[in-house]
Amino acid sequence: QLQLVESGGGLVQPGGSLRLSCLASGFTLDYYAIGWFRQAPGKEREGVSCIRSSGGITNYADSVKGRFTISRDNAKNTVYLQMNSLKPEDTAVYYCNAEIYWGQGTQVTVSS
Repeated sequence: QLQLVESGGGLVQPGGSLRLSCLASGFTLDYYAIGWFRQAPGKEREGVSCIRSSGGITNYADSVKGRFTISRDNAKNTVYLQMNSLKPEDTAVYYCNAEIYWGQGTQVTVSS
């Protein structure tokens, strides 16, 4: 079965950090560009960050630049999103995407 599985979400205080993981099973991530998206309650899903298959080119939404870092470990078939200096407005369900494949999402809640 081809799927992406996110993990690493949780409840964190403002200013804290989390690292999300996106593990692929049933296929190899090596040749795919991977994107992280998020959807907050009542809002549309938005792109957060993406990384090319080679790993050398990354992009970030303006709202997360300087705070989030995307990386990939093809040997582990995993893409990561390191999130630092988290803010309440980062609260959302975070999804990873590879072309037609989407994960089930992981909840990130930033609250004191």
